[in-house]
Amino acid sequence: MAKAFFRLQKFLRRTQFLLFFLTAAYLMAGSLLLLQRTRLVIQQGSRGTPTNQALPMPDEMTRAGIIDPRTLQSPRPGPRLLVGMDALQEPALDQRHSPHWLVSRNSELRQLRRRWFHRLTSDQEPLQTAGFKAMKHTTEHKGTYVGCFTHDSRERTLKGAVFYDLRKMTVAHCQEACAERAYSYAGLAYGAECYCGNTLPAAASKPEECNSECKGEKGSVCGGVNRLSVYRVEELRAGARRRRNVIYRGCFRAPENKTDTFPASLIQPNLTVEMCSEFCSKKEFPLAVIQGQECYCGYPTGRFSLRDGADGLRCSSTHNASSAAEGKYCLVYQTPVQDTRCTDRKFLTTKSKVFVALSSFPGAGNTWARHLIEHATGYYTGSYYFDGALYNKGFKGEKDHWRSRRTICVKTHESGKTEIEMFDSAILLIRNPYKSLMAEFNRKYAGHLGYATDRNWKSKEWPDFVNSYASWWASHVLEWLKYGKRLLIVHYEDLKQSLIPKLKEMVEFLNVTVTEDRLLCVENNRDGNFKRSGAKQKNFEPFTQEMKDLINRYILTVDEALRGRNFSGLPREYVPR
Repeated sequence: MAKAFFRLQKFLRRTQFLLFFLTAAYLMAGSLLLLQRTRLVIQQGSRGTPTNQALPMPDEMTRAGIIDPRTLQSPRPGPRLLVGMDALQEPALDQRHSPHWLVSRNSELRQLRRRWFHRLTSDQEPLQTAGFKAMKHTTEHKGTYVGCFTHDSRERTLKGAVFYDLRKMTVAHCQEACAERAYSYAGLAYGAECYCGNTLPAAASKPEECNSECKGEKGSVCGGVNRLSVYRVEELRAGARRRRNVIYRGCFRAPENKTDTFPASLIQPNLTVEMCSEFCSKKEFPLAVIQGQECYCGYPTGRFSLRDGADGLRCSSTHNASSAAEGKYCLVYQTPVQDTRCTDRKFLTTKSKVFVALSSFPGAGNTWARHLIEHATGYYTGSYYFDGALYNKGFKGEKDHWRSRRTICVKTHESGKTEIEMFDSAILLIRNPYKSLMAEFNRKYAGHLGYATDRNWKSKEWPDFVNSYASWWASHVLEWLKYGKRLLIVHYEDLKQSLIPKLKEMVEFLNVTVTEDRLLCVENNRDGNFKRSGAKQKNFEPFTQEMKDLINRYILTVDEALRGRNFSGLPREYVPR
């Protein structure tokens, strides 16, 4: 008995010692980890430049009068511009705008545009079937739930408009969007994608296979993997606020063979624009063409491209359906239906051998150019940065690593020698600096689609912004001309005025072959979702005479550099003011 008691006592002593040792080791490890993290935070804080203190400026930059945004602000995302010096009062006019001084930029400017967002919206796992019963297709969505259907992204059953919102998609949002565009059905997939159409999908699926929760509405179903939750929204169309009403496109010469040109037609006595538009919308065609009592539906094609409009008097200025002259001309209207012949996009199936940049100064229309390129080529474009707002709008290449080579080209605003030479070729998009500066200032204070307020324009931020960003506009072009290996220069104004010819050049530069019908589809959807909305100030002149003198000198410098490289110079409208 004594021996057994002695063994038990010995065991307990060992156990106590072991527990004490483990507890001490645990506390020490925790203390070391805490000290390490505290040290890291202190180091990171000491590296940043206070927002109320400008970085030191080299003497030669001061003498040249070129204030670089990199020397005025911290490289952290979204810094406030600071007043370093008055760049508008500068000596040595012959030196300060020379290419030598404009190109000599320090590396911190390149940090300015690296707006990385590491906290992406996490893709929620599909909900389990057991939890599916808790998610109901409630009546508050207004539309009538039809059922769960098979969805193939390559051969879509709902062939109308497509929308993405990887953060805030709801059933009601999708229904309203489709109803506003005169569609009868709205379908949701993957918890974040919305599809519209007028024909119900043929292949039904089991209800439990639609099991993805809506990204913006907990407890609601937004389809599933290759599955659509479909709603009927016809009852919403009557009261829907139409985002795009029927738009008059103009008077055009009618094609010789209308039957071959237009897939659908209707003959109706006392035909009105509303009758023809409603008929073509139900048939899912973006164009409604009226000639007398005849209504035709179709797309812009080689036979009917809508490029050369006729005098409106030939069709009558009243837009009356029965007034088309002698059957030679017709009235053309844009229906609320989206042209979907060019909306399919994908990543490259094999890695691109040529690494192509789509480079521009901020505010030069890079996002719009990406929209055109993606719809023309059918491939996603990448980005040197990550913009969650663009990703939510369907730019899926935003989330792909910019060096993956799975995208047709990569957006960048960088202009350093190292950043330029890593690309094999580049499309250099140039825009009037006056317009670019205003566009970037709008984006900074109101996002991609808004306008800065009157208070923003009248604040101290605006002159500081012009002082720093105007020289960046010039140095960006000059550095790409100096270090770029193979360049295609595209002026934003030329692309806007002659879309198809310039887009053809860009597509050929990217070594992609496209059909004319696809390019016409891009032209029909040229604006996409990237037109600014809101209160735009009329007859607004934010530039002072000193600002104009400064910008005009940069324009002349860039124009001379372009001509020196055997490119066409800047458009004349760049030096207006």
